[in-house]
Amino acid sequence: QVQLVESGGGLVQAGGSLRLSCAASGSIFKINAMGWYRQAPGNQRELVARSSGGTAYADSVKGRFTISRENAKNTVYLQMNSLKPEDTAVYYCNAKVVTLLGTEYTYWGQGTQVTVSA
Repeated sequence: QVQLVESGGGLVQAGGSLRLSCAASGSIFKINAMGWYRQAPGNQRELVARSSGGTAYADSVKGRFTISRENAKNTVYLQMNSLKPEDTAVYYCNAKVVTLLGTEYTYWGQGTQVTVSA
């Protein structure tokens, strides 16, 4: 089993910054990809940023958010700058993990709330 534990959410004013962290632990052989998704009330969950070899970003966050990984710690970060009220959502960590049994599974964190006030 693999667990993803997120931290770093909170309340911030528009224009401010937050840094999210997500650490994976458990029966990990290797991690093929890690990323961040978000879901605002009434909306579908959407990709924010992904790290899998290269990186990819939603158009709405390009130039403001940066995803990075610390592979030795199985950790992914999301640095969020110039935050806007429309960034308010629950942010979920996602990882594609090859377990010690050799099979790839997709895991999700529990979610962390990010609220940006105007």
